[in-house]
Amino acid sequence: MRLAGALPQRPDTPCVAVCSTTFDDICRGCGRTVVEVAHWVSMTAEQKEVVWQRILAQGYPRRNT
Repeated sequence: MRLAGALPQRPDTPCVAVCSTTFDDICRGCGRTVVEVAHWVSMTAEQKEVVWQRILAQGYPRRNT
């Protein structure tokens, strides 16, 4: 059971060590933008959750792609 307003437990990062932003600004492994990757360590838990929600809805993180 999750308390109202509590954030879900997630891994420290969506990185799957399949880093590629060769053709656009979105990593093909984790789905984050290059800006999100660069600022991940300084983002708040709430900011990270917004990113998690978006990338999960888009089918990321992807392994072995």
